[in-house]
Amino acid sequence: MLPRLALTLGDPNGIGPEVVLKTLADDGMRERIEPIVVGSEAVLRAHAAALGLEEVIDGLTVWEIAPGVTPEVAWGQTTPMGGRLAMRAVERAADACLAGEVDAMVTAPISKEAIVLAGYHVPGHTEFLAERTRAEGYTMMLVSGGLRVALVTTHMPVRAVAEAVTEAAILDKIRILDASLRRDFGIETPRLAVLGLNPHAGDGGVIGTEERDVIAPALDAARAEGFDVHGPFPADGFFGQRGYERHDAVLVMYHDQGLAPFKALAMGGGVNFTAGLPIVRTSPDHGTGFDIAGQDRADASSFREAVTLAADVARRRQAANG
Repeated sequence: MLPRLALTLGDPNGIGPEVVLKTLADDGMRERIEPIVVGSEAVLRAHAAALGLEEVIDGLTVWEIAPGVTPEVAWGQTTPMGGRLAMRAVERAADACLAGEVDAMVTAPISKEAIVLAGYHVPGHTEFLAERTRAEGYTMMLVSGGLRVALVTTHMPVRAVAEAVTEAAILDKIRILDASLRRDFGIETPRLAVLGLNPHAGDGGVIGTEERDVIAPALDAARAEGFDVHGPFPADGFFGQRGYERHDAVLVMYHDQGLAPFKALAMGGGVNFTAGLPIVRTSPDHGTGFDIAGQDRADASSFREAVTLAADVARRRQAANG
C-alpha cells in the first residue's frame, strides 16, 4: 500500500505550487506515493497554466481549503490572503495526519510576514505544528543523505539566543534527536556531535563561557543517560574539517549556525524534518521564492527529496507499529 501524503501548496504567490506540480509531473513519484494536494484548486490551476502543466492536475486529488472563494494569484507579492491560504492548508493537513487520514505531510514554503498579516502569530511551520499536534518536545532537523543538522533554538532573534541555550534545553534536544534517529531513520546507536555557541567554542572561556558552564555540563548529563554525544566543537572548524561525516547528526545552538553550512553543503537538495512530532512532516529547505514566482525557474529538487523522506519515514513508523 502506497504511503498517503498531504502536500500543502504554501504561499500561493510564491513557488510552492510550482514545486508541487513539478514533483508530481514525475511519473515515478506517483508510483511511490498517493499524493493529496491541500490548497486552493484555483491557485493550483493558475500555476499549472503558467507552467504548461495542466495535465498534471488530471486525476489528482485536491482538498479544497477555500470553498466558494476564487483567489487570484498576486505573483511575488506578500498578502494577507496568501498567508491565510497557506496556513489553512497546513491546518487541514496536520489534522488529517492526526486523524490517520494521511500518513505524512509535506509543506511547501510559507511567508512568515504574510501569515502574520493574516493574523497568525507564530514564527513558522515548526512551532505552529508543534502546538497544533501538542508535541511534548520537538526540534528542527535538516537532512541531506547522511548529513543531519538539528537545532537547539530555531526562529528567534540572535540577541535572545544565549539566554535560550540552557543545559535543560540542550539535554532535551539530545533526547528528541536520539529518539528520532532511532525511530525515523533506523539508526540503532546514534553518534551525536554538539557544537559550541561562541567563536572557537569559547577558546577556553576567553571568548565566552557558555561552552564551559552550560554546554559541557549538558553533555556530561547526556552521557550519564547513555547517549553517545561528543563536543562541544567549534562550528567553523567542525564543518570545514567535515566532522559531520563521523557523526549521525549534529546539534547546533542557533538557526544560521547550522543552516548556513547545511545549505552550502546540500546544494539545494536538503529537507527540513521536524523531529519529535507525533506526525511525519517534512518541507524543502528553501523559501517562497517570490522573486521568481510564475517564471518556471523554481528547482523542485528539495521538495522532491522532502516527499521521498516523508514517505520513507512513514513506512518506517508503520513497520514499527506492526
